[in-house]
Amino acid sequence: MNEALLEVEGLKLHFPTSRGVVKAVDGVDLAIRAGETLGLVGESGCGKSTTARGITRLIPPTAGRVVFEGRDMETLSAEELRATRKQMQMIFQDPYASLNPRMTVLDIIGEPLRNFGLATGAARRDRVRQLLERVGLDPDFERRYPHEFSGGQRQRIGVARALAVEPALILCDEPVSALDVSLQAQVINLLEDLQNEFGLAYLFISHDLSVVRHVSDRIAVMYLGRVVETAPSRRLYAEPLHPYTEALLSAVPIPDPEVESKRQRIVLTGDVPSPGREITGCPFRTRCPKAFDRCAEETPLLKEHRPDHAASCFLHEE
Repeated sequence: MNEALLEVEGLKLHFPTSRGVVKAVDGVDLAIRAGETLGLVGESGCGKSTTARGITRLIPPTAGRVVFEGRDMETLSAEELRATRKQMQMIFQDPYASLNPRMTVLDIIGEPLRNFGLATGAARRDRVRQLLERVGLDPDFERRYPHEFSGGQRQRIGVARALAVEPALILCDEPVSALDVSLQAQVINLLEDLQNEFGLAYLFISHDLSVVRHVSDRIAVMYLGRVVETAPSRRLYAEPLHPYTEALLSAVPIPDPEVESKRQRIVLTGDVPSPGREITGCPFRTRCPKAFDRCAEETPLLKEHRPDHAASCFLHEE
């Protein structure tokens, strides 16, 4: 658990537009250990999904390093990158859009097996049937099309597709946000069972802090394209260091009316700065209730203020 399976250093994804450069991801540092779940949380539009696509090089990074299993992905040949992607799969947010409506379940789950030369013919069909059964679906569904399934069933098909090539890391991009609460629990339990069975590592992206708390070993909080705090899950929820994290956690409902009525809700004022405009100082200072003069002059770096607990905030600097 000490060696990093994935290391992301200074990842940037900038997109030129007619009005300037949009800095969707602007210097993200992450590390995921083998068998670990790292939760990546933040408001919609903060760059979570774009970060995942930059890690897998579905979108070529503008700058930064992505090191997977000790190899810098920037230095890999096309064939080596293809082999690395076999170990790094994705589950997408929308189960309605992520499956090809013209392909049967057999073809959808079997496609990565064919692409990587892992199985063909009867062996491929047997493997698909095994995967369907493993994710809780009837193997006889292999001849059906995506429109014949519910949202929860489609997401299980997406999980089976990601699992087909036996990856070491799965990037889960809001995998349950489009599902009903009861189905969310089923899919999350499935992902946890698969992790225990196959030793998978997850990057679990979500804006739902209650879900992230349940599944994650560690959590990274993103704001405006940058990671502003990282910590083990329990410590982050018990003692957040960054004012943005405090505000996010204050919005999570507590299933105890007495406790809920007594706690203080932090309501952020002001607008999120545009990622297409140059920002001086701390990106969060325009909404931060604890901002002071230095916040407008300098940009805080992500520093470890407690063991395995880092935050980019001047409040905790000695």
